Amino acid sequence: MKHTYQISGMTCMGCRGHVENSLNNVEGVTNAKVDLEKASAKIEMGKHIPLEKFQNALEDSNYSIYSDEDMVEIYPVSGMTCMGCRSHVEKTLKKVEGVKFAEVNLEKSEARIVSKENIPLKKLQKALKEDDGGYEIHEPGKKAEPKKKKTSNSGEGSGVFYCPMHCEGDKTYDKPGDCPVCGMDLVEEANLKPQATKYTCPMHPEVVQDGPGDCPKCGMDLVPKEPEESSENKSYKKLLKKFKIAVIFTLPIFIIAMSEMIPGNPLYDILDIKYWNWIQFGLSLPVVFYATWMFFERAYRSIKTWNLNMFTLIGIGAGVAWIFSVFGLLFPDFFPPQFKTDGGAVHVYFEAATVILTLVLLGQVLEARAHSKTNSAIKELLKLAPNKAIKVVNGEEKEVSIDEIQKGDVLRVKPGDKIPVDGIIENGNSNIDESMITGEPIPVDKAEGDKVSSGTINGNRSFTMKAEKVGEETLLSQIIKMVNDASRSQAPIQKLADRISAYFVPVVVIISVITFIVWAVYGPEPQYVYALVNAIAVLIIACPCALGLATPMSVMVGVGKGAQNGVLIKNARVLEQMDDIDTLIIDKTGTITEGKPRVEKVEVISDQNKDEIIKYIASVNSQSEHPLARATVDFAKEKKLELMEASDFNSVTGKGVTGMVENKKVAIGNDKLMEAESVAIPSEITEKTTAEQQEGKTVSFVSVKGEIKGYFTITDPIKKTSKEALSSLMDDGVEVYMFTGDNERTAKSVAEELGLTGFKAGMLPEDKQNEVKKLQNEGKNVAMAGDGINDAPALAQADIGIAMGTGTDVAIESAEITLVKGDLKAVKKAKELSKKVMRNIKENLFFALIYNTIGVPIAAGVLYPVFGLLLSPMIAALAMSFSSVSVIANALRLRAAKLD
Repeated sequence: MKHTYQISGMTCMGCRGHVENSLNNVEGVTNAKVDLEKASAKIEMGKHIPLEKFQNALEDSNYSIYSDEDMVEIYPVSGMTCMGCRSHVEKTLKKVEGVKFAEVNLEKSEARIVSKENIPLKKLQKALKEDDGGYEIHEPGKKAEPKKKKTSNSGEGSGVFYCPMHCEGDKTYDKPGDCPVCGMDLVEEANLKPQATKYTCPMHPEVVQDGPGDCPKCGMDLVPKEPEESSENKSYKKLLKKFKIAVIFTLPIFIIAMSEMIPGNPLYDILDIKYWNWIQFGLSLPVVFYATWMFFERAYRSIKTWNLNMFTLIGIGAGVAWIFSVFGLLFPDFFPPQFKTDGGAVHVYFEAATVILTLVLLGQVLEARAHSKTNSAIKELLKLAPNKAIKVVNGEEKEVSIDEIQKGDVLRVKPGDKIPVDGIIENGNSNIDESMITGEPIPVDKAEGDKVSSGTINGNRSFTMKAEKVGEETLLSQIIKMVNDASRSQAPIQKLADRISAYFVPVVVIISVITFIVWAVYGPEPQYVYALVNAIAVLIIACPCALGLATPMSVMVGVGKGAQNGVLIKNARVLEQMDDIDTLIIDKTGTITEGKPRVEKVEVISDQNKDEIIKYIASVNSQSEHPLARATVDFAKEKKLELMEASDFNSVTGKGVTGMVENKKVAIGNDKLMEAESVAIPSEITEKTTAEQQEGKTVSFVSVKGEIKGYFTITDPIKKTSKEALSSLMDDGVEVYMFTGDNERTAKSVAEELGLTGFKAGMLPEDKQNEVKKLQNEGKNVAMAGDGINDAPALAQADIGIAMGTGTDVAIESAEITLVKGDLKAVKKAKELSKKVMRNIKENLFFALIYNTIGVPIAAGVLYPVFGLLLSPMIAALAMSFSSVSVIANALRLRAAKLD
């Protein structure tokens, strides 16, 4: 029985592989094939399986499956600026009655909605309007322009803000404020574009221009403009100012309240207690209504939207203490005697309320300070991006802004300068310090024709280079973007913390109410005073934010740490799963080997002209990007042979290439290609090539007009680090297999030299993919490392795809980890990083859970019957404030972690 279903949510080969794996794991499915282009899945099953089972299999992902019978309509959507907006719109549309599935595409500014029956457009528009996110949905066929991001007023920022706890996933905002879910201060995303230096006049700061010059008003030389403060730093200073004000007014309140503990209180000789209570009330006003008023605003908003959080508890706890005290001042006769002093005044708790609020504010100040360090990796990477370059035009050198550089421009790089963009050295040579993007401290020698990357530092020689990738296309920009995106992604373990947090605040409020009742009924005199104080302590000590911060803080620091070591993580899921990998599949060329093959020799049948055959080989291969093909072209150039025009080029994956040269069909490749072209290989050539292959060399045959003309051998030395890296992984219990398109003998030679667990030769792309699938079916957690287009299907199929940074864009796109330097030693670093990050997350979760598990009962007074101990609400506030700070501090320890 076969059924075809539609799939939504897939964007790449990695998505396709994930969906296919999930569907194949459904009980009763014999085979599932997913087509990315058609966005469909063909599923074979022994008997009919309800669609709900497949939907459940994809429930925890961003993909959805639906029947061909469903209605599908595409609507333009406007107002979106980021992936967070996309996610928010998608969730809102999914909640509309009648919608089975909604998928929103940010780039196309459109929503695909699946339903059983037609849904009126007004119904969808009403849902987005009520959501109040500034998004609009339009009738099909109408074009909706994507909303442009606002520029930042801070100079260095992006004008895009997000919640550090990622409460709404990737949702961002275009102005600073509080997260509507958890109430925390929004953080500004770093501007990922290099900022050109601006020049201003010291006397007239309103004069600003892109380059140096004279002030048009006073004639003074313009000077480089100092970058304005980041939004992050402004927020910290604002909080610090409020904290200082809170301390100034809280300290006298605290002294007045604590003076009661002094025998013969000297303050009461000056004024009666009721007047001191009024002074405490007056001093508390700036604290409550200015310095910490934001806490009450957040608490009110959290209750109004029912997004209960830390500020809900603080607002209720401190608010109850302050309002009780005010009420006691105004209406003292309302309270029973147990609430009053000997003089008849009601016991007030202005000191408890203000000290609690001030200590919470201290926690926010420390948190703001510590949080700025968690994304230090992105900031350090941004510092690498140069903002100017020297452009060579008609032999003259001119300093230009980085955003003026275009592809093809010739640039001069002087000793000690940062390389401005990605490109190729045209004239000269030098050694380049690439440690900032590869993690390797030893400078790399570069000569004419070698590639250089933006942000790396030139050594002691000058050279000219040709710009190939500029702006957001450069390797450094891609690294920064990947690190930024990954640090804001959620690891699966975050779902556990989210589930706990959802019930946390209501449970704490219930415990607080129970505490009040128990103390009021069974507590000692004055019962209601004990009940009130302990109930407030319970509210104040609980800290759901520590739980919420446990995962994102570790992920942010861990992703940055990986980037500094040349390991780029695409999403947080990889950090969680990499440590569980027990099987590693590797390609040979460019992964184990240098990926810089060279032609060792060309052998032709005796009556053939060797140079002519080399020209045939290089002419056809000049149209291929394969490393082996480039090696033959370089070989012909070394011999100063002129290439001929080739046409009808065709690449036969896993076999070789064919083309027409001088109206003759030329085939270059392995024995499988020769067999496909019906070309017979003489036994004497077979004997020679077999001997070459047994030495680990790659052999390619060449035929012209259907006749064998000879063969050539290519050597590609094994990387010096490959053996050490793979041995280390195997010592850790990881099985390592090599899957290569090369022949059996060559593969065997390499596998034996490296001592691999096993190998398979003559593998086509689909063969590699099927072998990965087979290992997964055996219960293995498989990672695949490769660098070529032929590796892309296997990279997508594997649990984790690892691309060599030196490989093709297709391979990098299909993978979830990219090794910048293309060195297998970084696989061990990635595994070690995963282990350390997961350990750090678990430590954070443990700290948060154990803190609340112990703190809440103590605050409720469980130790009082045995030890006579109670927890003051002020001590509870101090402990609560430092719980979140301790989680961030623990995450920051990852910055000092060593990756072997």
